[in-house]
Amino acid sequence: MAIEFGVEIPFVRLLGFELEKFEGGHSEITFNPAPEHLNSFAVTHGGATMTLMDVSMATAARSVQADMGVVTIEMKTSFMQAARGVLTAKGRLMHRTATLAFTESTVYDAQGRACAHATGTFKYVKRLATGPKSSQALHISTD
Repeated sequence: MAIEFGVEIPFVRLLGFELEKFEGGHSEITFNPAPEHLNSFAVTHGGATMTLMDVSMATAARSVQADMGVVTIEMKTSFMQAARGVLTAKGRLMHRTATLAFTESTVYDAQGRACAHATGTFKYVKRLATGPKSSQALHISTD
């Protein structure tokens, strides 16, 4: 049963990620890649796999303080084997300071084989309203 991410992330919605675990510095996200998520070898594209790990690490970091957002500072990825079929990313918060989260994530295929692993550093940020304010809305002239 999927859990809400707690924030609207259009790119995550587009990819179809499903949050299964979000607690105590841990996250678990499933991804059922569609044909448009594959590379020329008919396996999940590395960019989609990296996004899955990025989101699982960010979610693990946010799970200990859901009112804060996080932004990726750096990420290191190792691809171990082709990622086929439904994928599961397991993210873990390894260490945290007042402003930084040090995390890791591993992506597993449907047979439970590790396909990719990443470590990442995230900065905790206050969640601010985005978009133009009504008094600062852009006016586009068609003249």
